[in-house]
Amino acid sequence: MRNNRIQAVLEKHFTGASMDYRQMVSLFIPILVDQAFLTGFNLLNTAMVSSSGVAAVSAVSMIDSLNIFLINVFVAVATGGTVVVAQYKGSGNGKMVSRAAASAVSSVTLLAVLIGALVVSFYHPLLRALFGSASPDVMAEAQTYLIGSGVSYAGIAIVQAVCGVLRGVGRSRASLALSMIMNLSYLLLNAVLILLLHQGVLGLSISANVSRYAAAVCALVYLVKTSAELKVRMRDLLHFNLAMLRKILFIGLPFAAEQMFFNGGKMLTQVFIVSLGTYALAANAVCNTLASVYQIPSGALSLTAVTVVGQCVGSRNIADARKFTRSFVWLSSLALTLTALILLPLSKPLVDLFQPPAEIYDDIYWILLINAIAQIPLWSISFILPSALRAAGDSKYTSIVSMLSMWLFRVVLGYILAIVLHVGLLGVWIAMNCEWGVRGLIFLRRYRGEKWYRHRLVD
Repeated sequence: MRNNRIQAVLEKHFTGASMDYRQMVSLFIPILVDQAFLTGFNLLNTAMVSSSGVAAVSAVSMIDSLNIFLINVFVAVATGGTVVVAQYKGSGNGKMVSRAAASAVSSVTLLAVLIGALVVSFYHPLLRALFGSASPDVMAEAQTYLIGSGVSYAGIAIVQAVCGVLRGVGRSRASLALSMIMNLSYLLLNAVLILLLHQGVLGLSISANVSRYAAAVCALVYLVKTSAELKVRMRDLLHFNLAMLRKILFIGLPFAAEQMFFNGGKMLTQVFIVSLGTYALAANAVCNTLASVYQIPSGALSLTAVTVVGQCVGSRNIADARKFTRSFVWLSSLALTLTALILLPLSKPLVDLFQPPAEIYDDIYWILLINAIAQIPLWSISFILPSALRAAGDSKYTSIVSMLSMWLFRVVLGYILAIVLHVGLLGVWIAMNCEWGVRGLIFLRRYRGEKWYRHRLVD
């Protein structure tokens, strides 16, 4: 009886003419597992780096804010590839799926090589401009980690591009396998280099490069040799199809600009946090890592929405696109409620994994509590909705809204609360929660209209 009730709910909210709930579950579960493992790996890696001291974890937190800013530029272009591939898949055009896949991988890789070369060449002025107020020991560790990160960008770009293509055609299990290869090897190498050989941040950098390039080789072999559905040839990866590239960049470039402004704002808030001291940096690193644990199911739903809505729009079934988007938003909010109820009582043992100084315990607990409550009504409309709108081709609108809300609310309000009103690190997080609400309400209004699905990427 209970199973019948669950099945009836799934049929009602997650089944339509374009796709049924079984297809959606088979797409979602590997992405969920991937997100869970990825977050778990990040948590354990941060905990391992913490064993090397406050300077090490502060340096990693600092550079990771820059890494997120830069990596998300080419991940945004990879998302453009996912959308185009998903829409061609929905339209039933297998030949164009293959061309879109090859164009996505080649363009993302080239972009990552250029970004990585710039970072490695200009690491010193970059560090001085962004984090010049950091202490000398933190700056020395940051230099090592930044150079290592820049060298690894091409590896992670290839993996992200191939995984995006695979999600676009619904092959999320293969995407999961590639992600597991990269992240498991990263974790194991960190255990050896950081815990056993005590290499600290240098060990973290070596692990990142070895694991990312090993996974990149596996990704290319899978794409060229194994995937019969995509039928990508190695020479296709070396050829730039300008017509296809324009379609990918139509989605990818606005999203890349959004990510640059969005993560640039986050990086600027990191500069505020640097001025608050090394303890504030360490507390922020712990809070960021633990907050991502709460968002694992919702993050997986956001990625799933790109494929689902993209395929619905590709087949011109707008009713299904609307229905599934609405269902994903409600399911995401329910998931955030459940994770908060499960994880908040476990806050102390989770925080203890990072061995933080006693002075920052209270700050961490308050930030986690406020963020866990705020994200239940706000996170889903702020992140699930733009994923769905972007999958329909509405990339410019979503990007402009995200950029403006980030800078007008999170950055400005964060500075006022943290620095001017002396609220400290908690002020930065309160500003972020406020920005989610403003952005989410704007996206909700857009979703209720008709303009978001009128773009035509594929014929």
